Amino acid sequence: MNAVLSNTSGRVAAVNTRSATSPAHQAFRILQFGFVAAPILAGLDKFFHLLANWDQYMPAIVARLSPIDPHTLMLGVGVIEIVAGIGVALKPRIFAYVVAAWFGVIIINLLLIPGFLDVALRDFGLLLGALALGRLSGQFSRG
Repeated sequence: MNAVLSNTSGRVAAVNTRSATSPAHQAFRILQFGFVAAPILAGLDKFFHLLANWDQYMPAIVARLSPIDPHTLMLGVGVIEIVAGIGVALKPRIFAYVVAAWFGVIIINLLLIPGFLDVALRDFGLLLGALALGRLSGQFSRG
């Protein structure tokens, strides 16, 4: 796809926006890398607790209502995050929106826990980034 740009001298030039050197394509690749790496690393860390004690992000109400032990539930969350990251690598047009929805769920979860509004705000930014990846995937992804 070509875009028409004009520079400060008024000259008009066609720019191939599908080119690997285009800023939009580079933005797509940066976001794709981030939304592959971050979910996979966070998912794996649910098993090892090197980055954080992920069990602290389990709202008390969810722990009380769930028939599944909170730690086991967090391990399931880790598996979902790993699958989502792999999905963004293979099919970003679909999984970028899955990741965005997942961040929506995480935000709701964080709003149920006192003292995590800052983390919820950060995750809102990540949700927006995942939506941007989804939009860019329509132009730059075959999967």
